[in-house]
Amino acid sequence: MLALAATIAVALNGTAVAADKPEFKRADPRELPSYMVPNIPVAAEAYWAPDSYHLIAQTKDRDAVPSSHGGQGNLTYIFTADGSAYWRVNDRGQDGCSYFFPDQKRVVWTSTRDNIDKNVGNWSDPNNYPQGAELYSSDLDGSNRQRLTNNDWYEAEVSVSPDGEWITFGRQIDGNMDIWVMRADGTDEFRVTNTEDWHEGAPFFMNDNEHIIFRAWRHEDFGVKEPTPMTIFTIKKDGTNWRRHTFDDGMNWHPHPAPDGRHYVYVKAMDHAWEIWLGDLATGEQQRLTYSDKLNILAAVSPDGTKMNWGRATGRGFAGIRTHIMDVSSLNLGPENKVPFDPTWGEPMTAD
Repeated sequence: MLALAATIAVALNGTAVAADKPEFKRADPRELPSYMVPNIPVAAEAYWAPDSYHLIAQTKDRDAVPSSHGGQGNLTYIFTADGSAYWRVNDRGQDGCSYFFPDQKRVVWTSTRDNIDKNVGNWSDPNNYPQGAELYSSDLDGSNRQRLTNNDWYEAEVSVSPDGEWITFGRQIDGNMDIWVMRADGTDEFRVTNTEDWHEGAPFFMNDNEHIIFRAWRHEDFGVKEPTPMTIFTIKKDGTNWRRHTFDDGMNWHPHPAPDGRHYVYVKAMDHAWEIWLGDLATGEQQRLTYSDKLNILAAVSPDGTKMNWGRATGRGFAGIRTHIMDVSSLNLGPENKVPFDPTWGEPMTAD
């Protein structure tokens, strides 16, 4: 597997790195064993390829348009879970989220590459999102690029359905962020949510290719309560059957479905830290997975259910976030335990 990854990377003008295989160790006795991926640039948000070995992420790159704070911007990279190989997919602009198609031949990614003259903005500030952020698909090396959106709105937070037929993403129009869906080639685009009081985002398809899990916060809470209270929901892609799955007034952020079809990993704000939790759509039960005095964000479980990646800061606050891998094979989240999505899970969304 290592030799194969290195061969692919070199063929794509990437970098192969001679390194020892990382070892899973317990950073805290309450955590499952994990390690930090070596060699790759700083990256917080990564998603698995179907082979459960490669990941795609926006990483710090000196060739990217600098951030609004003057630091290095991000460009899209693919890398291996052991850090033995990596390569760049996009070479210009400022990039956001990205995702693999299930055939592992193409990827979808967010970039300002064709709108570099517009406001750089801030990917973390909904009042100042980067203008000109568009969606693209390409081969793994960035070739055969296809622009999927072309408008004056902000688009990001993109992912692909398990069957590869659909793309879901967030779009902000006149300050309102909603979930949208389109076919893999950019056609048949339609709006899933349409609210003025909620800011929806981080959408991911469930295993039935029909329902989407996402988080949302109320506009009235943003900038007033810290951290911003967020709720985890599911919804059918036609906009029906909007259901709620978290009920506290805290921050429940970035739910990503596990391959068993009923669990998801997400970020929960604790008293002194942000930690990764495992949620159960069927029972509502929650299990804490990380214990750290550092920030923990943006988790995803590998398609084979054996590993979880997430971003953990190496400094104070958001400083030096690096990709980590945890051995979650003992949690039985793999496709061998797959259950059909049950549209009665959770509670119906209400107006209050």
